[in-house]
Amino acid sequence: MDDLKPKKKKNRKGLVWFIGILVVALSIFVYVRYYYVFGTGVKSGELNYLVYKGVIFKTYEGKLIQSGFRADKPGGLQSNQFDFSVVDEEIAQKLMISSGKNVQLHYKEYFGTLPWRGYTKFIVDSIVDIQDQVRSDTLDELTPYILETL
Repeated sequence: MDDLKPKKKKNRKGLVWFIGILVVALSIFVYVRYYYVFGTGVKSGELNYLVYKGVIFKTYEGKLIQSGFRADKPGGLQSNQFDFSVVDEEIAQKLMISSGKNVQLHYKEYFGTLPWRGYTKFIVDSIVDIQDQVRSDTLDELTPYILETL
């Protein structure tokens, strides 16, 4: 009977090690999937909209229309759209009043989404630049100079 006692302790020790390794592996997976910044960059284009929406977790979601076109299918055309989320309320307020303007946004890209962070993998963390579009009266003033240079 004395031989059975060390075996039970050995089994428990093995189970504790297995659970410990499982918890560490799961923690690493969750960190890489949801919190590790996969990439950063700057996107520029016309800010289409920014809305505050959600059922349980209210988040700021926006869309940026980039210049140029892309083809999803051969022979098809579609505009380049950049869907993003904003966590910082101050940045969101600045973007809400800048709808329709050309903006440059710095973003972070994650592998996965979290409900309280937004619906997309792209999280805007700062505004690089906001430019007003060329007004029509400015364009009328510039037209003679443009024609002279031709």
